[in-house]
Amino acid sequence: MSDEIKNPNTEEDQPDLMTLEDEDGNEITFEVIDALDYKGVHYLAAVEYAEIEEEAENAQLVILSVGEDDEGEYLDVVDDDELLLELGKLFEERLSDEYDIEE
Repeated sequence: MSDEIKNPNTEEDQPDLMTLEDEDGNEITFEVIDALDYKGVHYLAAVEYAEIEEEAENAQLVILSVGEDDEGEYLDVVDDDELLLELGKLFEERLSDEYDIEE
């Protein structure tokens, strides 16, 4: 018998978290729940992170584009209505098996 203890929480079970700063300087932690490439741009689907499941049920999806400049990668909130609708449909199709999605 081995003395090695297996951790049941593998890296796959851990949420992909990132902390962003809003326009007022407040830090907000988001969980990245999906990512895709669309028309040559990489996008992330994220929700505000909640450790309590009841709080997570009402989370709103935020779609971020990933860009790069001389200083490295950066994130921008997608606010173009037409693009947001297109991406929202794509993410909804991809995530509908895992999440209850309400429009």
